[in-house]
This record gives sequence, structure tokens and C-alpha cells, in this order.
Amino acid sequence: MRVSRRSFLKLAAAAGMVAAWAVGEPAAPVRRPWVGAGRGVPALARSTGQAGRPRRWVMVVDLAKCDGCQECTRACTAMHRVPPGQEWIRVYEMRDEATGLAYWLPRPCMQCDNPPCVKVCPVSATWKRDDGIVMQDTSRCIGCRYCIAACPYQARAFNWLEPAATPERTGEAYDPEWNRVHFKGTTEKCIFCPALIKEGKLPACVAACPMGAIYFGDREEDAVTNSQGETVRFSALVTEQAGYRLLEELGTEPRVYYLPPRQRLYPAPPAEPAAAPVPAAAPRRTVPPDRPGAVGGAVP
Repeated sequence: MRVSRRSFLKLAAAAGMVAAWAVGEPAAPVRRPWVGAGRGVPALARSTGQAGRPRRWVMVVDLAKCDGCQECTRACTAMHRVPPGQEWIRVYEMRDEATGLAYWLPRPCMQCDNPPCVKVCPVSATWKRDDGIVMQDTSRCIGCRYCIAACPYQARAFNWLEPAATPERTGEAYDPEWNRVHFKGTTEKCIFCPALIKEGKLPACVAACPMGAIYFGDREEDAVTNSQGETVRFSALVTEQAGYRLLEELGTEPRVYYLPPRQRLYPAPPAEPAAAPVPAAAPRRTVPPDRPGAVGGAVP
């Protein structure tokens, strides 16, 4: 789906007012081999927090590095056995103007500090943790979908059909930190992989990014790490490269930051094939106005 950035933001804001899930097909992926396949995945900058200091998880997506390969989506789906039809991190193809080239915007759950979804849940099936993660306990969800209506980022999905990975089929106990088993008639979303974080690992989408476009880390430690093992200061990364957050004007305080897609760091995508030329219309015959008994004009 190709939309402009303005259209995307308008669509996302409108979606927060309705309960319908109204997103289109994802952008065509730019498939390329993962250069990091087979090597070790870098761990978080620090696997354990400093004494007395709570964690504050943040994510930074460098749009200049993202080439739209959707490895993040596939890794997330594999990690959590996400049911078909859902993408907990969706990659949109963006185009700000007709003459500009496209860029890609991965959209996970924003893990808002002021989450509208938490406020509207009548059974407390979703809540905000001290480390900033907005959790989702699907086993407590009653399927009212108020959270879907309240989310301005369209980051939640609903299980309309019986998922393949149910507790009865997998034999696993439900664990909201893994969210690998699913229930029909409930809401789900990205949860920043808290079970992997507990093990000192990067979330699945971050570790799978072949471009190192997604950084993850602790804001209190001012350090974020990507799949290439690059650890940088969060404050410097966001400040010096003009980081921003989606729909900040809504006051949701997202924990996902974006770096503008300038000075792209990957080759431009191939040009689209030119449209076939339209054949010129055949000239129309006219009747001379001085012809006896005829009226001048075009003859069909």
C-alpha cells in the first residue's frame, strides 16, 4: 500500500475514533539476504539494570536505513506465532510527494506512556508496566475491542477466527510475556518481547533487522543497541538526527522514535515500468458547410 506521510497520519488519527480495523495490504517487500544470518545476535547494552534505577525501554527506528525487507515482521510473527492476517510490526511504504522516492516506516506498538488503550479496557487486560511496556493479557480479554478503537496507531489486532496456536493444540500454558498461544475473540499486539529482554536479548524484530535500522535499549542508561552490535547514546541519536514520534500532538507519549529518511543508506529501488503509450485517436471527417443540403460539422 502506497500512501503519503500526511495521508498515513490522517488515517491513523481517524482510526482511533472507530472500531473497525481498516488497514490495507502491506507494502511489497524488498527481499534481500540477511547479512547477519548465522552470527550471534548482540545483547542489550546491559543485561541487568543499575541498582535502584528502573528500566525505561525505548525503540528508535532509523528510516534512512530501513529498506522495507520486512524481516522484522517475519521475526515477530515467528517468535509469537502471530495468527495469519496480523502483523504486530507492520512496514508501510511511504511517499511524501509524487516526485520523491519512497521510504519505509515500520510501525510496532508505540508503548505509550499515556496509553489510550489502557484507559478504555473494562477488565484491565492491558496495563502499563514500570519499565514502559504496555502489556496485554489475552486470557483476560473479553473481546470488546475498545482498545482497538482507542489506539490512534492501529497497532492492535483481533482474533476473529480460531488461531492455530491455542493452549489446547500446543500444550503450553499461557504466558503474557511470551504471548505465543492465542484465543479466538481476543485482542493482541506487540509487547516489545519482555521475555527476551529478561534474558538480556534484543526484541525479535530488532535482532532480525539486516540493516541495523532498529535500535532498542534503556532510556535511563541512555544507550540503545541494534542488530549490528552498534550501541549508541539514545539522547545523542535522537537529538542530533532530529528524532520525532508519531502523532505527538495527541499526548500519548510514544516510546518509539523515528529518525527522518534523509541521506538514504541503501540503493534506490528499481524504477517502475513506464505506462504503455495511448494510441492517437483517428481524425474525424467533416462535411464542408457549403455542400448543398448539408450542415457543416463533424461526421461520426
